[in-house]
Amino acid sequence: MNFSAEKASRKWPVGAFRRGGAAMVTAAALLLCLGMQAGPAEAARRAPSFPWDDLFGTRPQRPHKAVRRSAVPLPKPRPAQAPTHAPAATEPEPPAAETQSPAAPTEAARPSERAKPVEAAKPAEPAAPQLSACRQALTEEIAIAPSVPDIHGAGGCGGEDLVRLEAIVLADKRKVAVKPAAILRCKMAAAVVDWVRTDIAPLAQSLGGGISNLDNFDSFECRGRNRVAGAQLSEHGRANALDVRALGLANGKSISLTDRSVPRDLRETVLHSVCARFSTVLGPGSDWYHEDHIHLDLIERRNNYRICQWNVDDPLPQVAPLLPAERPEEAPPREVAAKSDASKTDAPRIDQGKADHGKSDAGKKPDGTKSDDAAAPDRSAETKTQPTKKRRQSRRF
Repeated sequence: MNFSAEKASRKWPVGAFRRGGAAMVTAAALLLCLGMQAGPAEAARRAPSFPWDDLFGTRPQRPHKAVRRSAVPLPKPRPAQAPTHAPAATEPEPPAAETQSPAAPTEAARPSERAKPVEAAKPAEPAAPQLSACRQALTEEIAIAPSVPDIHGAGGCGGEDLVRLEAIVLADKRKVAVKPAAILRCKMAAAVVDWVRTDIAPLAQSLGGGISNLDNFDSFECRGRNRVAGAQLSEHGRANALDVRALGLANGKSISLTDRSVPRDLRETVLHSVCARFSTVLGPGSDWYHEDHIHLDLIERRNNYRICQWNVDDPLPQVAPLLPAERPEEAPPREVAAKSDASKTDAPRIDQGKADHGKSDAGKKPDGTKSDDAAAPDRSAETKTQPTKKRRQSRRF
């Protein structure tokens, strides 16, 4: 082999290695040849000064150190005399892979993260419904009115915050039963309770020992106004109205609010009390649908408009009026005003034939003979002027 620098430069036409580079390659090749001839001991001694030994595969391979595997720490066996504990019912048993994994101590150090999936699996408990202010105020000390689930019917019927008004508790702890129990909104029920406790109870105390029950004619009913098909939804359909028919007293009597035999001042007192508390009051005189009961509701109108239509009629007479009695025979004759001449001319004329027949009959006696007056000539008829007919003159406008 000829490794001269001049010929080496000729073999590289691209000029990547110049003469200096070619000389370095030639020197490296000479040193490599010398190392091969020196023997293995010499080569091993000069190995650190030649970094190209690994490139050409002349450096002997060093034996690798034996890999020491560290033993995985296993849990100690449970002693036989240890007490047994029943596993918790809510917490599931950990899988076998977690007990043998070396990362178990790390997971045990963070129990909150491991408990998150268990908490997420439990269904969320529904929150307790919050009571309204009306429901909190309507306690058992003033009324027996348990709550009723909300009603959502067809056509907007029903409502929310409903109660079943069963009885009203007076100040002296006596109960006024509502027969039958009325399903109302809480605000409507509270208004009825306040009306009975404040106005009706003192009024009934002076009548027959106090009020004992309230006659409920109608409360909640999904229907139109006056039960007319296709009419606007009644306040009864919204559980916002009550029909009262009578008041029951402790002595067993019943006072009908539309009975004309009930004293007028009593019915007027009830009229003023309900019209001051409720926005709609309908009774006798409003329409023929409310002739036998009183309708009460709390409908909200524009500008707080109210309707109070209840005619408190006078009581009927106890004795029916008699017909006029017959005129006694010994009574003096009635005075009659004398007719004027103008009234005589305006009087209708009698038929001539009937007049003649009357004259002929007037001149005869009962036995058929003529009287003396009939024989005399009727001079008054000659002097009397006959009335003439007046023609109507047609007026042209």
